Amino acid sequence: MNLEFNINEYIEKIQKNDFYFHTFINKENLAAGVLVLQPGESDTQEPHESDELYFILKGDGFLKIKDIDYTISENKVYYVGKNIEHFFHGNSKELVVLYFFGGPDS
Repeated sequence: MNLEFNINEYIEKIQKNDFYFHTFINKENLAAGVLVLQPGESDTQEPHESDELYFILKGDGFLKIKDIDYTISENKVYYVGKNIEHFFHGNSKELVVLYFFGGPDS
């Protein structure tokens, strides 16, 4: 297994394909990946079976968790509990987010 990861490679891969996220670690107790949303692009994720952290690398917009919109900004971290509805929206520039699951990405 890799022990070093180049996030820029995954961002480039996302930008050249039809998907907006890439999970680069997917183990029983931990998953990690990067999400890239362009303005106007929809975040279609469903609730996950593990707790999750989001670290905002760049961009703006909102993260809706349940019924509350949280204004996002660079270098902030957001926690979402397992099985909780959530999604990013309203970004006016490219949004780049690292995500971490407390279990596998299912």
